[in-house]
Amino acid sequence: MIIPIYAYGHKVLKKRADEIDDTYEGLDELIQNMWDTMYNAMGVGLAAPQIGKSLRLFLVDTKQFEEDEKDLVGIKKVFINPIINEEFGVDFSYEEGCLSIPDIRGDVTRLDHINITYLDENFKTHTEEYNGINARVIQHEYDHIEGKLFTEKLPPLKKRLIKRKLESIKKGQIKINYRMRFPLLK
Repeated sequence: MIIPIYAYGHKVLKKRADEIDDTYEGLDELIQNMWDTMYNAMGVGLAAPQIGKSLRLFLVDTKQFEEDEKDLVGIKKVFINPIINEEFGVDFSYEEGCLSIPDIRGDVTRLDHINITYLDENFKTHTEEYNGINARVIQHEYDHIEGKLFTEKLPPLKKRLIKRKLESIKKGQIKINYRMRFPLLK
């Protein structure tokens, strides 16, 4: 089932999400709904806060990039209660966007390697390293469960340039092709 994505301005997007355990009722259905919602919006990642759930849960599918980037081995995974143990390597700037902030993109600099510990959908623990685009998408989604948005990482001038657009998003004054919930839309 496709769920509306919460737009910029909703409080849940700025809150550090809560951990979940294997007793969380309806988790399998929630995860499937998140996949459906992400693909419907043509995304490569989606965090639970983006659908109004303050949970430390996100999913990533970078396999979609494999056709365009021949050297990439993409991932399709669910991350529950993740902890980024280490970010390392070299600074890597790349244009990012976000399903909660449509029509706004900006260059964000992140380190190109991460080490992360997480639970999968079966609550099995994994500690893995990722690099390149896989690391970037994970870092972006991880920021969501920490209550951070990519726009906070933009240079001050870019932040000023997008201020009006952000206000328009809050009010629902944008054209999008997927379902959204806007904080100031009456």
